[in-house]
Amino acid sequence: MKKLLPLLSLILIFSCEPQDNTYYFVTTLGSDTLAIERIERENGKLEADVVLRSPSISLTQYEISWNDSKTLQALTATSFDKTFGEDGEGGTVIQNITSAGQSLNIETQGRNGMVNYTVANDKSLLPFIDMVHWPYDVAFTRAYQNTNDSTDQYLLSGRRASNFIIHRVDGNDFTVRHPSRGVMDVKTDDNGNLTFLDAKGTTRKLKVYRTDKLDFDALTERFLAIDAKGSPFGTLSPAVEESFNFKNTDFKVTYGSPQKRGRDIFGGIVSYGERWRTGANRATHFSTTRDLTINGQKVPAGEYTLFSIPEENGGTLIINKQTGQNGRSYNQERDLMRIEMTRAQSETFYEGFTVKVVETNNGGKIQLLWDKTSYEVAFQLN
Repeated sequence: MKKLLPLLSLILIFSCEPQDNTYYFVTTLGSDTLAIERIERENGKLEADVVLRSPSISLTQYEISWNDSKTLQALTATSFDKTFGEDGEGGTVIQNITSAGQSLNIETQGRNGMVNYTVANDKSLLPFIDMVHWPYDVAFTRAYQNTNDSTDQYLLSGRRASNFIIHRVDGNDFTVRHPSRGVMDVKTDDNGNLTFLDAKGTTRKLKVYRTDKLDFDALTERFLAIDAKGSPFGTLSPAVEESFNFKNTDFKVTYGSPQKRGRDIFGGIVSYGERWRTGANRATHFSTTRDLTINGQKVPAGEYTLFSIPEENGGTLIINKQTGQNGRSYNQERDLMRIEMTRAQSETFYEGFTVKVVETNNGGKIQLLWDKTSYEVAFQLN
C-alpha cells in the first residue's frame, strides 16, 4: 500500500491561510492519514466536510444544530462523489434527523433504501460517527464548562445512545471512555476545544490533530486520485481465512489482520506482558482435524480461539475452548492450556498481522507473524 507523507510534512506542504471560524482535524493511523475534517462552528450550529479513506474514500457533509439547552434540533448528512457542494448541492442525503418535541425523527440510508424510526431526544445527544471526531470536539467544550470531574456524554448510533464518559484528569487534560474499545487521552485548549486525541489505549490506536491551516481541497483531490489508481486505504483490519494441510491433517485459521502502517509493533502498540486478542475484531480462531500434542499436553481435534501474551524474549500462547466471540471477550475459565512461545526474527516482513500453521519434521508449528517478528509454538500430531 502506498504510504503518505508524515503528518507534519503533509500540513506544511498543503497549507493555506486560516479562515474565520474554520478549523481542521487530521486523523492518522501510524504513518497513514485516515481522515481529514473541515469544520465551521458558531452559535449552536456546526458544518463539517469529512473525507474518510477507509475502506474506500467517502466524502460526507454534516450540518447540525442544537439549542441553548444543548438539545439536538437537526442533523443532515449528505454524501458526495468528488467535490463538496454548497448547502448539499449535488449530493445525496444519507441521513436526516429532526426534533419533534421529546423525540427525534430519523431517516437514514439502509441496505434497501431509506429507513425511518424515532428515538427519545434527551441526554444532550450528539451523533457517533465512526472515525470522525467533530462530535468529540463539541462534547469536550461542553465537558470543559462542567465543574464535575466526570461528564456523561451520550452519543447516538442508530437507535442506541451510548455513554462516552469524559473525565477531567488535570487542567486541560481529559480522558474519554469508548463503551467497548477502551480509553482515549485528550488535550484541549483554554476554551475546551479538542486539540489532540490519542487512542493508544483502544483497539483503534489512531491519533487526531487539530490545525487552523490545511489545504483541505487539495488533499481531497490527492486522496481521490490515490483511490482511483486502485490504492485505497482499505479496511483497517481485514478479515483473513486460511487453510493448511499436511500429514493428512487439515488446519484452518480465521482472524482480523491489523496493519503495521509504520508503527512499532511488539513493545509498541502490542504491549509486552499483557493479554492480546492476537489480531483484531473477532477472536482469532484455530481448528484442527487431528489431535495435537503441545509440550506434553493434548489438544483434541476441534475448534479453539487463540490469545497471547507477547514478551520481549518469548511469551505465552493461550488456547481457549470458547468460540464465536469478539476478541475483547475472554473467559480464563475456558482455557484449554497456556504454552510458552519462542520468539524469532522473521526473514520476511509482514505489513499485516499473519497466522500460519507450517509443517516441521516432528509435526508442525503455529506462527504469529508481524513486522519482522515470529512467535512460534511447536506441536506433534497424534
